[in-house]
Amino acid sequence: MTYTVLNAVFLAVALVVLVVALRSHRPRLHRTALIVTAGVLLTLTAVFDNIMIGVGLVDYGEAQTSGVRLGVMPVEDFSYTVFAVLALPALWTLLGRRATDGPSETDGHRGTEGHRATDGSRTTDGSRTS
Repeated sequence: MTYTVLNAVFLAVALVVLVVALRSHRPRLHRTALIVTAGVLLTLTAVFDNIMIGVGLVDYGEAQTSGVRLGVMPVEDFSYTVFAVLALPALWTLLGRRATDGPSETDGHRGTEGHRATDGSRTTDGSRTS
């Protein structure tokens, strides 16, 4: 099996998840943020994959790749980055709390227990600060 075939399967799944997330009634994914994130991550992938392959940390068999390379990096390496950019925000949107849900008990109160106020006022447990 080639990397192209393997990547096509996972990218198809990522696209389906993304389309479902974009069409859901949950808070919208920001397309501009996805595009900027993709640009940054694809650039980093190109730079660091070329470094890793160039120094011999990883290598790819010619029979499993398309033969198209950007520097010493096979273009198939971009598939992992594209998958992450498509699938992770989509899953975050689909699996996150619904917009119609009310705030949880800890919203706005997280991390305040046991902390002392610096102005001499009382803490959340009612004790006086020094």
